[in-house]
Amino acid sequence: MSLVVLVAALVAAGLIAGLFYAYACSVLPGLARGDDKTFVEGMRGINVAIVNPVFMLTFLGAPVLAGVAVFLNPGPRPWVLAGFGFLVVMVVITGVVHIPLNNALAAGGDDHAALRARFETAWVRWNVLRALVSTAGFGCLAGAVLTGRG
Repeated sequence: MSLVVLVAALVAAGLIAGLFYAYACSVLPGLARGDDKTFVEGMRGINVAIVNPVFMLTFLGAPVLAGVAVFLNPGPRPWVLAGFGFLVVMVVITGVVHIPLNNALAAGGDDHAALRARFETAWVRWNVLRALVSTAGFGCLAGAVLTGRG
């Protein structure tokens, strides 16, 4: 049972790391090519669409499953602990940085140039960190599965 939970955490972490990677190397650079209105309205649409059961299952499921795996795997489990820690940091970054920025963008009105100026640089930089942190979490969980030592 513990291996099943660990592999489920690994899969969820891989999916979420891939999502943030895709944002960093394609979605955000693509939106950056547009004018202010295109950028703001595009991000507004994405921010609404992403809050769905599939995203939430992977986004919250990865750290929850990694946390459960910590308790199910007996003995030393540094890879699982590290993976869990990185995935918690990913959630914290999202809650402390991205959600407030998304909410401000949603409520910001129609001055697209001002909204973009307050939003884009911070959101992009923190997303790169979030992509790195979630990838590190995935890597640690992969290390746990591959070594069998947790």
